[in-house]
Amino acid sequence: MINEKMEKAFLEQINAEMFSEYLYLSMKAYFANLNLAGFVNWMDVQVQEERAHAMGMFDYVLERGGRVILEQIEKPENNWNSPLEVFEAVLKHEEYITSRINALMDVAEETKDRAALAFLNWYLKEQVEEEANVGGILAQLKMIGDDKNGLFALDKELAARTFVAPVIG
Repeated sequence: MINEKMEKAFLEQINAEMFSEYLYLSMKAYFANLNLAGFVNWMDVQVQEERAHAMGMFDYVLERGGRVILEQIEKPENNWNSPLEVFEAVLKHEEYITSRINALMDVAEETKDRAALAFLNWYLKEQVEEEANVGGILAQLKMIGDDKNGLFALDKELAARTFVAPVIG
């Protein structure tokens, strides 16, 4: 049975993961308006990943005998000035999610919930990967600057990304 404090922390994180999905969906729309199909694809994969992350926690809470109660999802940003600005926002958001996962692990340690700690290790590794991936794209966007050919080359590269359903836990 999941501890009440642990359950509450997971429910808050499920909401944060669903907000992430919503934020990346908003970013996908931004790139669609710019006709950057590769960036649209990259964001679409992010949308699917964030939903999988939320559902992994959702299922975990239920598996541990908890009760999932969903709260309202905050409205995401929908206005950026450039692809660079979008990916700066993505990195900032992923760093925020990493801090939330760390806080969730703190609750698991405090409540001596070893099962939750084991489960959350996957999320922590995933966040390291997420930040590195976004950091790489951000570095490329900074190198590209105002070079439209470079932007289109990166767009073509991002079009190759595919969603692979994660095995969480």
